[in-house]
Order: sequence, then C-alpha cells, then structure tokens
Amino acid sequence: MMDTLISLADGFAVALTWQNLLLALLGCFLGTIMGALPGLGPSNGVAILIPLAFTLGLGATPSLILLTSVYYGAMYGGRISSILLNIPGDEPAMMTCLDGHPMAKNGMAGQALSLSGIASFVGAFFATWGLILLAPQLVKIALLFGPAEYFALFALAFMTLGGVSSTNQAKSAFAAALGLGLAMIGVDTQTGVPRFTFGEVHLYDGLDFLVAIVGLFALSEVFIFLEHRHGDAEGSAEKIRVGRLTPPLSMLKQTTPTMLRSTVLGFIAGVLPGAGASLGSFISYSFEKRMVDSDGKTFGKGDPRGVAAPEAGNNAAAGGALVPMLALGVPGSGTTAVLLAVLLSLNITPGPLLFSQNPDVVWGLIAALFIANFMLLAMNIPMVGLFTRVLMVPPRILMPIVAMVSFVGIYGISGSSFDLLVMIGFGLMGWVLRKLDVPLVPIILGTLLGNSMENNLRRAITIDNGNWATLIDSPLSIALWLVAIIGFILPLVVGRKVQSKMHHPRDEEGSLAD
Repeated sequence: MMDTLISLADGFAVALTWQNLLLALLGCFLGTIMGALPGLGPSNGVAILIPLAFTLGLGATPSLILLTSVYYGAMYGGRISSILLNIPGDEPAMMTCLDGHPMAKNGMAGQALSLSGIASFVGAFFATWGLILLAPQLVKIALLFGPAEYFALFALAFMTLGGVSSTNQAKSAFAAALGLGLAMIGVDTQTGVPRFTFGEVHLYDGLDFLVAIVGLFALSEVFIFLEHRHGDAEGSAEKIRVGRLTPPLSMLKQTTPTMLRSTVLGFIAGVLPGAGASLGSFISYSFEKRMVDSDGKTFGKGDPRGVAAPEAGNNAAAGGALVPMLALGVPGSGTTAVLLAVLLSLNITPGPLLFSQNPDVVWGLIAALFIANFMLLAMNIPMVGLFTRVLMVPPRILMPIVAMVSFVGIYGISGSSFDLLVMIGFGLMGWVLRKLDVPLVPIILGTLLGNSMENNLRRAITIDNGNWATLIDSPLSIALWLVAIIGFILPLVVGRKVQSKMHHPRDEEGSLAD
C-alpha cells in the first residue's frame, strides 16, 4: 500500500504542471459541453477531440490527461439535457430522466443539476480510489498470463461486449467479426505476405485505428444529421428555469447513503468487460428503487434519490472501466476502447507491464483524474447556467465544426489525403451500420485487438507444436473461457428484459405524465 501511495505522489508531481492542469481544465469544460449535447456522449466526444490532441503535438501523458478529462466531463454533462429537456445526453444518462425531469418541472431544476453533479463527483472520486487499489492487484494476476490466456482474455472481451443490456448478440458478433477482418488488412507479421491490400501501397501498414474511430463516431454523426436535418434545440432549454442551485442540507443527508451504495454497484459494473456505464446506471437506479421505494410512491415523480443513484452509478462505472483497460489492455467500455487506441498510437501498450514500464504515464493519469473530478465539481455547480445555454446551439452550427475538426485533425496527424478518404469511408460505413442498429464499439475493438489476438493464438499453438488443446490447458484459461461463454449466453436469457426496462422506463414510471 505504501508503494502505491508513493507512486500516486509521483503521479501528482507529473499532473500538477501548468500544462497538464490547463489541459485537464480544457478537457473538463469541453467534455461537459459534449456530454450535455444530446446524441454526442463520451465516445463521440473523445473521438472528436483525438485529432486536437495529436495536432497540438502533445506527449503521451498530456494527451491522456486531456482525453480522460473529456471522458469524465462528458459523463458529468449527460445529466444536463436529461434533467432540463427529458432527453438523455447519452445512454448512461437515460435513468436520470426518470426523476431529474420531474424535479425540474417541480421548480427544482437547479437543485437537481447540483445534486447530480455532487453524486457524479462521489461516484467518480471513489471509483478512482478503486482503480488505484484494484488495478495493481489485477496486474499481479495478469503476469501469470501466457499467449493462450491472453487469447482467451481477448475472446472474453469480444463475447461479453454487448453486456447484459444487449438483446441482439448476432449484431454484436457481426460487428466484432467485421472489426477482426479489418485488422487483417496489411502485411502479415510472420510471413511478410500482403493481405486484403488489393495492391494499394497505403494499406501495407494496415488501417490507422484513429482514422477508423474518428470516421465511425464523429463523421457518422454528421451524416446522420445531414439525413434528418432536424432537431435544432434553439430555445428549448429556456422552457424550464434553473432556479436555486444549492440543494438543501436535508436533501444531501437523504441521498448520501444512496450515492455510496450506487458507487459500489456502478464500479463493479464498470470493471466487468463490456458492461459499461449504462448498466451501472440501470443497476444503481433499480437497486435503490427496490431498497427505499419498493411500492413506487416517490421514484419517477421527482425523488432526489432517483437522481443521485444513476449519476453516482454511471460515473463510478466510468472509473471502473479504466481498470481492465490499464491493467489488462482490454477496454471495459466503448470510450475506454477509444482511449486504448490513443495509447497504442503513442506506442504505449496497456497491460501488466504498463505500471512498471510507463509509471509516469499511468500514475500521472490517475492523479489527473482526481484533479479533474474536483475541477468538474467546482465547474458544474456555479457554471450550470452556462452549460444549459449550450443546449440552445443548433446542430446546423455544431456539425460543421465537428466535420472541420475531424478533417483538419486527421490530416494534421498523418499528412495523407488517402487517410481522409479512408475516414470518409468509415464515416459512411458507420452511418449505414447505425441505421441497421449494429453497434460500432465491437468494430473498434476488433480493429484494435485483432493483431494481438492473432499473434497470441499463433504463438500459443507454435509453442505447443500445433496442438490446439493448449488453448484450454491451464485453469486460468479454462476460467476465462467459462466466463466468456456465460457472458455471451446471459444477454440471450435476461437481455431483452433488461433492455426493455432501460429503454422504456418512462412508460413504466409514468414520468411523462403531467
């Protein structure tokens, strides 16, 4: 424990430079805005700002501090449109609509916004401590991994990607297979033979995952807007007055146990590969409702505990999702998959050796998460009026800015017009897949992990002279395969029930009734 605290102190020495503090502040501000705008969310927010980090020529630690601050900021910001407009800024903020919007209609919009900000802080703060305590322990286990265990771990990541909130495992499997197929493009590392390059020299190095991410997330959002050309939010945030900002002491006392319980549940959901913040938010709300309002008299009608629970839960899950990403190199959510791509682009390999080979990066990042949390708390209560005005920015102004940042940023990174064409191709593919309700995160994960998965499979079989049984030859690999199979089957059994509750909670709770 003492070694961990010393490492954390070294991390604060890295994070407490003027450059890193300003980047954390910028990331928190931009992230909150991205989270507040309906439809963008943390994955898109981080993807849009990746080109900015690289164009500025930032090193590994400053880039990660900027982008993780955007991540945490977007998790905070998602509650703003949920409470004021009854439109979730992103999927994890759906449950906040249930009691947040009724509170706003009852004249307590400011209190709901401040209370949700405090709950977000509590969830993220304790989740960061969980990250500090759990990640080094997970590293010790991961050092026991050989090629066969790593292959099983990657398989687990793909098979649990939909989480229990998924209802269509076939689409998730198709997306993962598409991502793995895209990872095969380029020169085979063992034989030196080009694969799926069609004679195009630019493809010999494979596809740049940053180009793929910005195309799939940011550009597809622009194409969706061009298709619909509606949804201007101008003036919509003016319908509800913010009113008093500070929640009364009695409300804080009432919701404190809720925040602590939801933090634990959310963190556990975040650590599980593929579960993510949406499940953390749903579990926290459902558990709290059963525990304190089993007869349904107050929840869904403006109960402050119904605001505190999902916000603490989804922010704790955001911190928990960083644990498997840093310790094992396997992302726990869509946004951590994007952050994994950033690390790989900076020639830093997440996993067991990250803590020993790049301690300044990992501990500087963890220290910056603490700093970003306090910045977000200080920013989200007094500046809530400013963030609500962001909801009035029409998409017709916002989307051209997103497109400009994407094109200028990617060209600034690579200097290649071919990459711009590839990015447009990924944008069109993302647009089509989103129309078909095919998830995009498995494609990114397949592109990121495909080569490592293939190399570990080949290495394991080569070591054992071509014997495929080596993949299930150790207790650890057998345990990983069992968890993977359970993680794939579980959504088929309970997924539809969970998904219906997550996506149609307003009908059940009657929160739309005036």
